[in-house]
Amino acid sequence: MRHNKKINHLGRTHSHREAMLSNMASSLIKHKRIFTTTAKAKSLRKYVEPLITKSKDAIEQPDSKTHLMRTVFSYLQDKAAVNELFTVISSKIADRPGGYTRIIKVGNRLGDNAAMCFIELVDFNENMLKVKKTAAKTRRSRKKATGTESSPAATATATATAAEVEQAVEEPVVEAVTETPAPEEQKAE
Repeated sequence: MRHNKKINHLGRTHSHREAMLSNMASSLIKHKRIFTTTAKAKSLRKYVEPLITKSKDAIEQPDSKTHLMRTVFSYLQDKAAVNELFTVISSKIADRPGGYTRIIKVGNRLGDNAAMCFIELVDFNENMLKVKKTAAKTRRSRKKATGTESSPAATATATATAAEVEQAVEEPVVEAVTETPAPEEQKAE
């Protein structure tokens, strides 16, 4: 049984593991996204999120900023990463209650078939932020909003939107289809 075995040792000694996580956290803070194995990314998430929370606390408690910076520096051992964390990153994540990192699995490595992934800071991926904003309006959310109201105006808008949907469904979609010629049969010599 694995009682009290929460930490993944990653096949390393304590000092090697702490140095590796420190370097990976510094790289994540500097570059906002790194490519690594899934096991390391999950360990890195546990390591770096409390550090990001400390940088956010420095905004709320400016009198303890020096103490928090020194505490984070003892983990990272990189002045540039600490400066980036307390200036750029902390201001951008000030309103986020937690969950500062995202792990995106990308498949397995060719050599040893290890599960690989990207770990990134959530507020710094502009593509995901755009998708999140556009995905807010869905048909289901409109139905739920109109279904709760019982006024005549609400039913009129519901029937109007239903009519628009039916009209959109009835219109034929014309697409240009280009046919590719079938490959010629090879002649036997």
